[in-house]
Amino acid sequence: MHDPSIPVGTTRRLGDRAFLVGVADAVAARELASGLTAVLAGEAEVVCGSATVMVRANDPDVELSSLEAVADDARAELARAGRSDAPIGPGRLVTVPCRFDGLDLEEVAALAGYRPEDVVAQLTAEPLTASVMGFSPGFAYLEGLPSPLDSVPRRPRPRPVVPAGSVAIANGHAAVYPTASPGGWHLVGRTGFPFFSAQAPPYAALAPGDRVRFTVAGAIDPVEPEPVVAPPWSAPPDARAVFEVVVPGLRAVLQDGGRRSVAAVGVPGAGPADPLSFDLANRVTGNAVGAGALELTGGGTRLRCLDGCHVAVVGAAPEVRVDGAAVPAGQLLPLGAGQVLEVGRQHGGCRSYVSVAGGFLGPEWFGSCASDELTGLGPGPLAARDVLHAGAWAPPLGDHVAADCGTDVDTSSPVGLRVVPGPHAGLFGGDALTRLASAVFVVEPASNRVGLRLRAEAGAVPLGSMPAGGTLDSQGMVTGAVQVPPDGGPVVLLPDHATLGGYPVLAVVASVDHGLLGQCAPGTRVRLVPVAQGEADDARRTLRRELARAVAGTYPLAVD
Repeated sequence: MHDPSIPVGTTRRLGDRAFLVGVADAVAARELASGLTAVLAGEAEVVCGSATVMVRANDPDVELSSLEAVADDARAELARAGRSDAPIGPGRLVTVPCRFDGLDLEEVAALAGYRPEDVVAQLTAEPLTASVMGFSPGFAYLEGLPSPLDSVPRRPRPRPVVPAGSVAIANGHAAVYPTASPGGWHLVGRTGFPFFSAQAPPYAALAPGDRVRFTVAGAIDPVEPEPVVAPPWSAPPDARAVFEVVVPGLRAVLQDGGRRSVAAVGVPGAGPADPLSFDLANRVTGNAVGAGALELTGGGTRLRCLDGCHVAVVGAAPEVRVDGAAVPAGQLLPLGAGQVLEVGRQHGGCRSYVSVAGGFLGPEWFGSCASDELTGLGPGPLAARDVLHAGAWAPPLGDHVAADCGTDVDTSSPVGLRVVPGPHAGLFGGDALTRLASAVFVVEPASNRVGLRLRAEAGAVPLGSMPAGGTLDSQGMVTGAVQVPPDGGPVVLLPDHATLGGYPVLAVVASVDHGLLGQCAPGTRVRLVPVAQGEADDARRTLRRELARAVAGTYPLAVD
């Protein structure tokens, strides 16, 4: 395990909407996170890392400096009270049968100077202890690995998908991936033990202090986990069936404002990849902030109207048709039963949002119907013949989005994304941000709502990697974080990202450009443009003022 990457007692910004507080270890992190969660309930997301606490503002209009002051007071109060060195637990002892046939078992053995069977013997010799929860739902960081297994680093480049149930080690910890997700740990085996359930609290099978004993699976022990089961749902009495899906298109999912106050247990926030277009669509249809809307990636969606409603399509400059006739995007559209709404080719990005007056409804997971690609939470991709419901609505409705608002991108030249220095920029050398700014990157095909994997075009000056293998103590992460694995290829996190991460963050995309970030499809050329924190704050405030006038006019409605 490396020394804490954020010095104890210091605060570093993680973008323009979050910050990290450095503490001594996981025990100190749990104490500070507990205090901050009580004080900031509802105002901020608080995430405990191995040697940090992350605080992220929930309200886009709250100034981060006010939350930093609260964190300073909480830290000072803990210092006056004195540290509690009492260990957590002892917790329960949980036996986890595993089949040790992981893709990286032989590599781990080579790194440790062992034979593969020696690695298995070491992993099953003594129980390990859960120190921190996070990354993904039910994911526990297990400490107590014997030497030299505790020195095995993360992989140089994270895998786009690690199968659910994978047993892995890296950076001084072992863990099991409860759900399929990207991951940079070395895979040594698999298990069918259920580490997470969305059905009822406490959701995660482990808590800090619990001990895990890995054993070699027998012939009847399951080694493939059961899929996460959706909660039962039926439309509320006042809901209206407004659409039937004729053709879902490349990928169509339900999104709302996302999940709050659950990142601490490893549940991603999810929500729209382009929050600006999502917000504008809901404003046109008169919905509350965060109301459910459809996120259409790649276009090609056709919906048949089942009952009269009003809709708007915003984002990515799409071709929109009603019964085959072209209609404007960004404008309120009245539809009658039997009419077909089609969202076709997208000319200014890759994601369009369809809102309906009253908001789309769906089954809720942790208080949200957002679909999360990392964990599988939420309704997931729409399919043909699905019926979509909307809630009650009331006037006034907007008329159209003002011409100078929106996040359509021009892919004829690189898309500029403003970034602020990340908390670990100093680890890459004094000119790291200059090297970052000089490069043009291409979004790779393996990108998705979890993150954009970037490849530098030929001739770019390498970003390099930080010393000590390019990994850190696991820390809270945010949308827009530009992580740099040891191979130097940046990964920019999107809303379905894991709640904790261990690769250094060189920069963070400013929140004002998260809409543009969400419109960058594979193949898009991107520039990361460093700006000062103050400039990012000013741009965010300006955007908030512009949103207040972004919807022009009031749609004329005939009311009995």
